[in-house]
Amino acid sequence: MKVLLSVCLLLCLALSVNSVRVRTHAKSHATQSGWQAYIDQNLIGSGLAGAAIIGANDGGVWAISRGLTLKGGEGATIVNNFKSPSKFTAQGVIVNGVKYFTLKADNYSVYGKGGAGGVVLVKTAKTIIIGVYDSKLQPGAAARVVEGLGEYLIDQGY
Repeated sequence: MKVLLSVCLLLCLALSVNSVRVRTHAKSHATQSGWQAYIDQNLIGSGLAGAAIIGANDGGVWAISRGLTLKGGEGATIVNNFKSPSKFTAQGVIVNGVKYFTLKADNYSVYGKGGAGGVVLVKTAKTIIIGVYDSKLQPGAAARVVEGLGEYLIDQGY
């Protein structure tokens, strides 16, 4: 029974990652509504509890899900900390006023954990994708969803 559940989980994760790539190819990223579609359909639609796309230079919000806010300069702090990822380890990751313990931080991605959930950040040339997950989504699945969109945006020059 455990093997069957494991196989089902792996198939669901594979389908989720592939659906992120398929759905993103159809989206226009030339408009604000295009960025919001990435949030609503690709990130939230894949099971994340909250998501945002911010500018990699200034931390300005390009698109954000309902119920998530970047409070008191959190976007600018994330941008600054990506310049020296060890700052994430020292300071943690703060999103929506919640501080997450940093599990991994490098120039491409940051993983944070807090309680039953966590956060995944992925940096591209022009954006930083923020994905917040809760107990309904496994950390690995959350990372694959956010990193899948990050890879697509990198391929598109973003």
